[in-house]
Amino acid sequence: MSVKTSVDTNTPLTHLDEWENDVLERYPDPSAIAQEKATEEFRNYSATEKDSVREFYRLNHKYQTYDYVLQKKADYLAFNKKEMPVWSAFDFLNELVDDSDPDTDLDQMQHLLQTSEAIRNDGHPDWMVLVGLIHDMGKVLCLFGEPQWGVVGDTFPVGCAFSDKIVYPEFFKDNPDIHNEVYSTKYGVYQPNCGLNNVHLSWGHDEYVYHMMKDYIPEPGLYMLRYHSFYSQHREKAYNHLMDEHDQEMFKWVDLFNPYDLYSKNPNQKSWDELKPYYQELVAKYLPVTLKF
Repeated sequence: MSVKTSVDTNTPLTHLDEWENDVLERYPDPSAIAQEKATEEFRNYSATEKDSVREFYRLNHKYQTYDYVLQKKADYLAFNKKEMPVWSAFDFLNELVDDSDPDTDLDQMQHLLQTSEAIRNDGHPDWMVLVGLIHDMGKVLCLFGEPQWGVVGDTFPVGCAFSDKIVYPEFFKDNPDIHNEVYSTKYGVYQPNCGLNNVHLSWGHDEYVYHMMKDYIPEPGLYMLRYHSFYSQHREKAYNHLMDEHDQEMFKWVDLFNPYDLYSKNPNQKSWDELKPYYQELVAKYLPVTLKF
């Protein structure tokens, strides 16, 4: 394995996307876009490696507390770590290259292009193509020294009771919030059907990229970015009591996006030289010349 990053290799996952293996096994999608490969063949790791996913979630569920999330938002949503041209930001993201992914030997940029090209080929709006291109950009958090469990993984609300529909719910026993008389209740610090914009989800690349892009992309695309890892809701409907009617309508877009993220691996991808003019024009249409991280 070769990993072009200084991220601590003593963390549970072999690479940042390994947690998706568990997602794909939990939620196989019969309408997968990749027709040449059955959905059950994706992320086919050995049982030993699956233990690393369990350890990842043990850490995630222990440390993703309400106070932790507020702290990370205060720290990272100031966007004062780094500023660079958009295309340099993609190069920065490519420092997370890892050739241990069993589905592809392509770098992160190629994975993003595969996702966006699948969306484009199905005739969706160009802003949704852009969402496919940038949806994992928040993973640069690892390059700022954040642990894996604070970058990827299924997301879930904090500040209220943890649903048993969240993956590995037994690991929440070590989260101090379950002993808080407010945070451990059904609604916690929230009101019934208050709307997800008023709810704090566990910290990670979804929330980070949402805030990075919220001034540039239409609202349906922002829902895709912010909630594409919120599986306990868009697959299990565990938090309907916090969602409002607008959330319910917008989650149709989240449901539309997720198969492209999970199942759009295509070994016959066009070359970057062929795709470059289109994507340069697309990025220039929606995004500023430089991005703040």
